[in-house]
Amino acid sequence: MKKQFLGKALALFERFKTHKITSADLEEAEQKAKNLDVRKEDFQLLIAMCKDTFSGKYKMNKWNLSVIVATIIYVISPLDAIPDVIPVLGWIDDVTIIGYAISKLSEEILKYKLFSKQSIVVKS
Repeated sequence: MKKQFLGKALALFERFKTHKITSADLEEAEQKAKNLDVRKEDFQLLIAMCKDTFSGKYKMNKWNLSVIVATIIYVISPLDAIPDVIPVLGWIDDVTIIGYAISKLSEEILKYKLFSKQSIVVKS
């Protein structure tokens, strides 16, 4: 059962990698972050990385950006492995996909956190 769920979630995740994300998608993602419990901060970090990349403040390669975009689209999409309308279970696949993205982006996340700290120092 777990393998079927993860396989379906990853297949949908791959499908969403080519989707173009909009500012409305990012706003919806910020709203959905509230439901992600242990992955809330991770998801908010991915949203911030996406916004800073699109605004030109931060540079990352297209592959890493596609992983972030696919993750955000997966979370906000009504099409996922377990529909979000199912209480508690509906968020498990979203949390799993976020965890997968975080594990694939560990180096990029470290770079972004360093960039963020430097940006705060420069602004002060």
